[in-house]
Amino acid sequence: MTPASSDILARLYPILVARRQADPATSYVAGLHAGGLDKILEKVGEEAVETLLAAKNGQPEAIIHETADLWFHTLVMLAHLEIPFQAVLEELEQRFGKSGQKKSG
Repeated sequence: MTPASSDILARLYPILVARRQADPATSYVAGLHAGGLDKILEKVGEEAVETLLAAKNGQPEAIIHETADLWFHTLVMLAHLEIPFQAVLEELEQRFGKSGQKKSG
């Protein structure tokens, strides 16, 4: 991983937020935002299935490609819901050292 790729989320997320105001005719992400949460969730679900199929078929390149698509569309979802991606990273950070502890609920 290059230094530039290590902060890709910090570089990508503001663009996804800004695309909420872009013309849907000229931006794929703006089109997703214009389609609303249901359209975005449809894409997240589609990419999740494609990721699972790639993993089931043992295709490393496809797994990487589909996981990138899944992460991308998940970031679009977070941007649409105005949830900063850092909140997810903080949640992951809090999970360190909690092996074996189940979350109730």
